[in-house]
Parts: sequence; structure tokens; C-alpha cells
Amino acid sequence: MAEDAPKSGERIDPFAPAQLGPVRLRNRIIKAATSEGRSPDGLVTDDLIDFHTRFARGGVGMTTVAYCTVAPDGAIAPGQILMSRRAVPGLQRLSDAVHAAGAAVSAQLGHGGVVATRKVNGVTPKAPSRFLNPQSFDYCRPITRDEIKRVVDQFGAAAQVAVDGGFDAVELHLGHLYLPSSFLSPTMNRRKDEYCGSIDNRARFAREIAGRVREVVGDSIAVTAKLSMDDGTRGGIALAESLRVVQLLDNDRHLDAIELTQGSSVFKPLYMFRGGTPVDEFAAVMPPPMNLGVRLIGKWALGSYPYSDMYMLESARQFVPVVEHTPLILLGGITNADHVQTAMREGFSFVAMARALLREPDLINQIATDPAKRSRCDHNNKCMVTVFGRTHCVLDPTQRYGTAGTEIGTAG
Repeated sequence: MAEDAPKSGERIDPFAPAQLGPVRLRNRIIKAATSEGRSPDGLVTDDLIDFHTRFARGGVGMTTVAYCTVAPDGAIAPGQILMSRRAVPGLQRLSDAVHAAGAAVSAQLGHGGVVATRKVNGVTPKAPSRFLNPQSFDYCRPITRDEIKRVVDQFGAAAQVAVDGGFDAVELHLGHLYLPSSFLSPTMNRRKDEYCGSIDNRARFAREIAGRVREVVGDSIAVTAKLSMDDGTRGGIALAESLRVVQLLDNDRHLDAIELTQGSSVFKPLYMFRGGTPVDEFAAVMPPPMNLGVRLIGKWALGSYPYSDMYMLESARQFVPVVEHTPLILLGGITNADHVQTAMREGFSFVAMARALLREPDLINQIATDPAKRSRCDHNNKCMVTVFGRTHCVLDPTQRYGTAGTEIGTAG
């Protein structure tokens, strides 16, 4: 168990201030990353600032800006921030606004790898080994050893951009079969070099990224990582090997926390979310003839998994005794005060919430004053589809409009 994690039987107030590395948060609740699609030129917009200040005013300890690509070929959808020097002034405006509302702010840093597409980036996506993405039908070419080193440096440079933009933390996206995560998968990583073979070798890339980022930022900001416990596919990332990866990262001591997740953006993406399978909504945003294919096999391709509260807890609790130094963040189906308290009792230091906060940005203020409050999110997952335009909760019509009053979303 991590050094400063809640001990068994210890009563922790999740709404009291807590330390995350060098950063003091006002509470232990984090707004999880949800790709926003509000940066059409790869830069911060007023709409993006408004989006995150709603969560800050609503009571979260920290909000996470997603998805911030470390390189032009790493974007996974339109409207994502490119962590370049051009982005610094906008990032500073965003961080100033979130701080003024009482919260901290983190930038989720990632490289899409196999999840990136030629349509979005104009280049062939990279993978550990030759791969055909079953979602995009893009061929992905093997990344070279020199390119691996370049991506490690790009993560470091992106972290420096976050520091210069006044951010309190960065989250390294090591999950969901994005480029670093795909190296962990024995199915996708069939290389013949030091980045393949044993799980220690397959974890080398992720560890190099964490080490480089820590080297760049020192103790100026917190460094966290998002890591898949399993990807939900036969022959893919398995829980036993993920336990070893977390142990290696914990021993390296480059990270201030690890957020545990599941699933992937490549195979059966609904395994990550649980709940409704919005086939019709996905088909509506796809061009022909792909929209017909989505209607015919969409439920099979997306997967169908019933929602249950705290659905990642059973797997995530197995990581608590593995870590000695690194606090853990619990994600997945956390929607009320009872869930947050349960996470603390189980030994997690923080919780992360996404869909429930999209539905009610002020949910944390509500449950802090009324522990009986229950989220209004019904887990229909139609918010997933809005990433193709502008991420929002489709149950709240006021969220369909940007700061200029234009309707941008596609699902209703």
C-alpha cells in the first residue's frame, strides 16, 4: 500500500484538502479526462475554458484537460490541443481561470498510436508492430527505435509546455491501447527488440516516458499516469501483467499517482464505459456506407456490457497491496458520496469521475452538502458520440451550445 494512502479502517474525509505530490488539492475528487473537441486549431478556446471552470466551480479538487497530444501525428480526434509553444498563452488563461474557481488543473498527455487515424492526421499511424485497426481500418506501421526515443522526448517537451502554461499536473496516458499502452499488449507487440518479450520489456516504453517527464518537470508539478488493468480482449493486456507494470512504475518513483482504468479504444470500447450501446447515434455521425455497417454490426463492434456502480473496483482493489510509494486513483461508476467513501476505505487516495460530472458539473458541491444526493446520469453513453463534435451530456440541452451560441454537437 502506498505510503500516504488511507490505511485499512482509517477514516478519511474525501472532501478535506489532500496532497498530490507537490500539489495541494482542496479535496480528493478529480474530474477524469474526457476528450472535449473544443480546440479546432489545436489551441485553447473560451469554450474549453468555460467547460473546465464549470467543474472547478462545481467543487472538484482537480480537473483534467483532454486529450492533449504530444505530437501532430498523435491526435485521435478533431479539436484536440497540440502541446506546442503556441499553446502556452491559452493554457495559461485556462489554468488561471480554473485556479480562480478554486481547483487545480491537469493536462492529459498522450500519443494515439494505433488509435490515431490517417483521416485526422494525414499520416500512417504508428504501432509496436504491423497492425490493422478494426475500428478505422487504418494500416498501422511499426514504429522504429529512433521514433520511440523521439516520442519519449515529445512527452517531456509537452510536460514542459504544461508547466509553462501554469498547470498543476500532467497525466500520462498509458492506457486504452494508445501508443504506450499498445506496447504492453502481447497481441499487438510482436517486436524483436528490447521493447518486446517479457512484461518487463513491454513496460520499458511506458517507464521511459514517466522517467523523462519527471526529469523535465522535477518537483514543479505532479505527474500521474492512466494505466489499463486489462483491455477486455483475449490475448491482450491481462490483470496479472498489469500488476507487474504498476509495481515497476511504483519502484521507479517517477509518478505521484496512478489512475487505474480498463478497456481500449480499439476493441469493444464499451467495455471501458459500461451501460448503453448507442448504435443509432454512432451511425448518424458516420458517412455512407460506414453508417450502414455501424447499424448492422455496431453492437458487436462496440460491445455490450451492463452498467454497475463502481464496476472497476473488483479489479482495482488488487493493486492496493502492490504499491508501496504511489497513491492510486479509482475510476469507474463513482457517482455519489457512498462510492467516494468506499474508495477511501479500500485504500485508494483519490477518485476520478467523468460521465456523472458531464451530467451535473456541480455534483461534488451537491454531494458534499447532501450525502444522500444521487447522480442524474443514466449511463446511456450517448456522450461518447459527441466527441466527434463537442463533448457534452446529451440529456442537458444547454450543453449543446458553445460560447458563441452555435450548436456543435451531433447527438441528441
